[in-house]
This record gives sequence, structure tokens and C-alpha cells, in this order.
Amino acid sequence: MPAPLLSVADYVAQVLALADGHERATETVTLDDAPGRVLAADLRARLAVPPFDNSAMDGFAVRRADVLTARAQSPVALEIVADLPAGSTDRPHVGPGQAARIMTGAPLPPGADAVVPVEQTVTGTFTGGGDTVRVEIVAAPSEGAHVRHAADDVSPDDVVITAGTRLTARHTSAAASVGYATLDVVRRPRVHVLSTGAELRAPGEPLAHGQIPDSNSTLLAGLARAAGAEVHRVGAVADDPAALRAALDAAAHADLIVTSGGVSAGAHDVVKELLSAPGPDGAPAVTFTKVAMQPGKPQGHGRVHGTPIVTLPGNPVSVFVSFEVVVRPLLRALLGQTPHAPTRRVAAATGWRSPAGRTQHVPVVVTDDGVRPATAGGSGSHLVASLALAEALAVVPADVVEVRPGDVLTLMEIDR
Repeated sequence: MPAPLLSVADYVAQVLALADGHERATETVTLDDAPGRVLAADLRARLAVPPFDNSAMDGFAVRRADVLTARAQSPVALEIVADLPAGSTDRPHVGPGQAARIMTGAPLPPGADAVVPVEQTVTGTFTGGGDTVRVEIVAAPSEGAHVRHAADDVSPDDVVITAGTRLTARHTSAAASVGYATLDVVRRPRVHVLSTGAELRAPGEPLAHGQIPDSNSTLLAGLARAAGAEVHRVGAVADDPAALRAALDAAAHADLIVTSGGVSAGAHDVVKELLSAPGPDGAPAVTFTKVAMQPGKPQGHGRVHGTPIVTLPGNPVSVFVSFEVVVRPLLRALLGQTPHAPTRRVAAATGWRSPAGRTQHVPVVVTDDGVRPATAGGSGSHLVASLALAEALAVVPADVVEVRPGDVLTLMEIDR
């Protein structure tokens, strides 16, 4: 009897073990170069945010006790003792019966404890023992009105961004606000990708009968690079053990090798032929197995010259699904991230069949009424052009043989 298929969860756990013992090197980059990188350690605030009490409105800084009776019918007049634009370093004291004109973001002057918006004031020049500029307050402010207090958002030494975060412009802005100009990030894992097959030709080359463009290595290189890796695309390697061995030897310094093709049971499956042979310790370099997933059943993982290697099937949609389900979690682990990215639940807008006993991953588009396969071809592993339409992968559990409209499915986001 054929060996039972390995569950997706069990196989992914085996692959993730390849990250054990990986030493994550770090490097320092400027904030401009940080988006897309992974933060190496928790980022703690050097500064409070805001760093000082400041105004949230254009208006007048006042002592609230002076203007509690202010009404439109009975305004309270205050002497203007200072004019404070944003960025001002002046620290005028606001005493009883006084106010300071203040702009948004300017430091709240000592003595003041509230800000009255300019819309609730009337300004003018009044004569009495000399010209004195005054403001009339026509509404009483609430306690602490329109004042942003120091450390309202963040206090010094607070953790602002946690280690393992994939940085965006929002994160770099936060880092700048708490006193950083550079960040320590995880060095990008060095990933070599290659595809195997005598039928493959470099993209754009003329094709003879029976030949096809090598879309797989292009796909893998782009996916790995978008996942945060430093990528070397080897390209296509012929179905020749010596050529494959030379390509693998050249990748010995990498952090990960990813191959496509040559892992099934065909007569020319060179990856399986070469890497399933016993090594010096009597064990094969790669363990090949059949996983209960569709597409992407034939899989392999192990080490070559100590370098982790993941071998994927050769059909393009199988390559894509295998990368998202198997390789991306490994890359996230190498980068110090949580292996599995968040998912969401969405209803199916249409129905389709799913193979019994295998978890199906269907490239789908997301519409207002739910998800539907990206093409009428469903999850066929050869439908590479449909990947350009796909917005996510819908996951159909192994015990489901038919998806019906309205069934709620787990959705794996792609291009994240």
C-alpha cells in the first residue's frame, strides 16, 4: 500500500526545523532604507511623545480659573503677553489676567493650563494707561482643553516597535519621533533559486517545439525578494546530475536554496535522483515526501553542504502555492518573524470541487460577494497566467470535497 500523505501542518513543521540554529546577523540602516526590513530588537523610546506640553489648536493659552465665567454675552478680557509660533523656544510666564497667543504644536507656556481656540475669542486694542493688546474670551474652556500633555503617547523607554516587525513608513515615522535616525535590522537571508528541466529556456529566448519559458525561477526570485531575502537567481539547470551538483556546490554559502522541478517519480527527475542518494553519513541529503495538499503534493527538504534546501514541484501554480505555504514561513523564521502570517475568513461567492484527503489552495479573486477562483481552470497546477489575477489563496480543508457558495474559507493574503 502507498505511504499515507503527510499533513500540511506536519510537513511545514519539518521544514521550519531547518531554521533551528540559524544565526541572524544584523546591520544598521538609515530610516530611509528601513521600510521592508525586519527590526532586529525591540525599539525603546529615547524621547517622550509629545516631548513637552503643547497646543492642539491655534488660539490663546490661558489660566482656566481666569475665564470660567466667560460667555458671549459677558466676555473676559485678558492681556496678551506673548506670541508663540510652533518651534518657539520662548518660555513666557502667563500670570493672572494674562494670555499668550499660541499656534498648534507650540509649547504651552508656564502658568497656562488650557487653550481657547481662536474661534472662541475676539482680539482688539484697548487704551488704558497706554496701549495694551488684549483678547476677549467668549467661552469657558474645559479642564486641560486643547492641551497635548508630554508623554501622552509614549514615555521614554516604552517599547514602540517589537522585534520581528516588518518595517513600513509608519514604523520609521514612529522611530524618528522617539529619537532615532538609524535602526538595527536583520540581514536579509541569502537565497539561491533555480529551476530544473531540459525544456526550459530563459525568458524572452526563442522557443523550439516542446520548449517553454523558465517562469519558475523568475517567480521564486520575485517571491523570495518580496519576502525580504537577498536573492541570486541561478535560472534553469538541465536535467543532468553533474550540472545540478555544480549549481548546488556554488550555492553552498547561501542561507537557503530553493529549487523547482525534478521531485516527482519521473524518469528524469534529477533533483530527487541526486539528493535522495545516501551521503557520507549514510543518510540522504533531502527527504522527499508526498504532502496532503493540492497543488504541490511532491515535496522535499533537507541540507546540502549544511545549507537548508527546499525542493518544490515544477508546475508553476504548484511552485507558487508551495512557496506561500512552505517557503515563506521558513523565510519569516530566518528573519526572526512569526512564521505564519495572519489570515482572514471570507465566504465563497461560487462553488468548486476539492480533492478528498488533501488541503486545497486555490488562487482566488476577492469580490464584493466573496471569493471565487482566479480563472475557470480552478487550481490546475499549470495555469501560470492566472497567478497575475490572483489576490489571495483560499484554503479548503482536507475533509471538504465540495465548496458551496456561502461556505466560509480561510484566506491567505499574497503580496504581503
